[in-house]
Amino acid sequence: MTNPLLAPSPLPYGLPPFAEIQPAHYQEAIEAGLAGHLAEIQAIVDNPDPATFENTALAMERSGRLLERAAASFFTLVSADASDVIRDLETKLSPLFSAHQDEVYLNRALFERFAAIDTAGCDAESVRLVEEYLKEFRQSGIQLDGPGQDRLRAINAELSRLGTEFGQRVKEGMKSAALLLDHAGDLAGLPADDIASAAEAARAAGHEGKFLLTLIQPSNQPALAALENRDIRRRLFEASVARGSSGGSLDVLGLATSMAGLRAEKASLLGFANYAELVVDRQTAPDFESVQSMLSRMAPAAVRNADAEAAALAEAAGHPLEAWDWAFYSARVRREKYAVDEQELRPYFELDRVLADGVFFAATSLYGITFHERKDLSGYHPDVRVWEVRGEDGEGLGLFLGDYYTRESKRGGAWMNSLVEQAGLLGTRPVVINNLNISKPPAGEPTLLTLDELRTTFHEFGHALHGLFSNVTYPRFSGTAVPRDFVEYPSQVNEMWIMWPAVLANYARHHATGEPLPAGVVEKLNESRLWGEGFATTEYLGAALLDLAWHVLAAGDVPDDAAAFEDKALAAAGIAHALIPPRYRTGYFQHVFAGAGYAAGYYSYIWSEVLDAETVDWFTENGGLTRANGQRFREELLSRGNSRDPLESFRTLRGRDARLEPLLKRRGLE
Repeated sequence: MTNPLLAPSPLPYGLPPFAEIQPAHYQEAIEAGLAGHLAEIQAIVDNPDPATFENTALAMERSGRLLERAAASFFTLVSADASDVIRDLETKLSPLFSAHQDEVYLNRALFERFAAIDTAGCDAESVRLVEEYLKEFRQSGIQLDGPGQDRLRAINAELSRLGTEFGQRVKEGMKSAALLLDHAGDLAGLPADDIASAAEAARAAGHEGKFLLTLIQPSNQPALAALENRDIRRRLFEASVARGSSGGSLDVLGLATSMAGLRAEKASLLGFANYAELVVDRQTAPDFESVQSMLSRMAPAAVRNADAEAAALAEAAGHPLEAWDWAFYSARVRREKYAVDEQELRPYFELDRVLADGVFFAATSLYGITFHERKDLSGYHPDVRVWEVRGEDGEGLGLFLGDYYTRESKRGGAWMNSLVEQAGLLGTRPVVINNLNISKPPAGEPTLLTLDELRTTFHEFGHALHGLFSNVTYPRFSGTAVPRDFVEYPSQVNEMWIMWPAVLANYARHHATGEPLPAGVVEKLNESRLWGEGFATTEYLGAALLDLAWHVLAAGDVPDDAAAFEDKALAAAGIAHALIPPRYRTGYFQHVFAGAGYAAGYYSYIWSEVLDAETVDWFTENGGLTRANGQRFREELLSRGNSRDPLESFRTLRGRDARLEPLLKRRGLE
């Protein structure tokens, strides 16, 4: 069979023809793409004419199309539908990508051509393109001598290998840590649909008649808020936080310490005090001290609020509180103090309606775009749905794929990625995917969302809009290809529409009766907004500060005992709390150790939220859900990608630099 990846896809918008792609096709196409890209680069280097923008920068942007096409499809499966064959291929191919990156950015002749480009007369986006290439060359080690470059290549190869292994073990660890229960009575307190999902998960895993509580990626599991059996809560919590750190074949602590040491050595080679300094040099944050200062300013107030919440929970419980009690009694306090029962809200948040009448409705109201399901197009798994997104004029904008259900072949968490990126130079339009991990109900039953799943659905679609609205010339700048500490900003802004009255009234209806969410419940939800912020902020800051603690180490200071280091680091940062583990502990901190790009950058969620809180104020001050506001946000920010300094895009929208105060007010940290 002809390999369908070797030629551009004939499907609309270049959607990969997944039905025709066999696993072996990925290896062939990726290996051909790697070789072809190097040949294209060599042709740039060998060009006898003096370097110009056209024969060097533009030629570089046009190169590597086969590699890009094959890699986008392959790594989509690695994350969302990885069979044993795909995992084996990942182990084999990932080091090739690392080596290839080094071949490109340690190519001195290529660097010298870029350095020789005269950008006088170029437009601003083209000037930025050359500047960004030169910056990446320098940050990749082009200034190192031969032995230095050789060592850097070896470090990068080993980091790639370790990161792949970490991610695969974490995925298997999440699967093996799922809690198998014998009796429905063990699940007392869970809603009927959750119990049905647990029964279905057990059946699919070969345990007919039993119940399987599968895990999500963060430390705290949603079922902890509802399970009445305290011992079951304890078992679920302990299974969650012990992942990756209990010895055996799935333990990852040794991988984490090895990666921390290698990253420290890499930073030193490149002239930085530590890996965190290296990472922040690529972000919108002015320097590492600014990041540390912001987190340090927030930590004491977060812990203070968490302690106040803990006291209220202990009073409600009537006994000393343990970590596995927190979510259960927090839900009770919210019910008793604010008359809000999150489990009773779920029938009002049915997935299909949330999408059509909430997420898509808000986008149409703001941006004039419409969504048309394309059942003639298929994704990489039967659960994937495909929508064509059209502009106000009816012209096709791109494709949006939604993959919402959890499965064993999918990694934990939620994310957006692109199969095709918009680029005026190439004439490509975007194809983007949202992945969530919602438990799939039995056939014919509705998918009812928790408040957290509802928030995640809107959040990830904010990333999708960032990709769909991209309007840049060069693929390097497309969509979400912005600094890591800016990328979460547009997605966080999109969360504001969850509770916006016109949007909420449109989607929050009981799935069986059609009755709207009562106005009194909405009022109580708003009143209870700050309840739990102490926990949420402490949990998040614990992960962010743990990430930084691993990445401020010098190469010789990396500890042997990762668990003891974690405890010490949290205590030193003033964020250790006996009842609140970090949102991610080292043993399952996939963002940081599995190649997700957040190493020394998990702080970016809160850094981006500073911009988000300011932008929510801007929308509110200017009338909220209006086409005029949506158009301005789209034109000045969402469409720009990294084609100009992202903070310039923010300043153009807001009219000034961001301030921290709106975020502190939002999180009750004033």
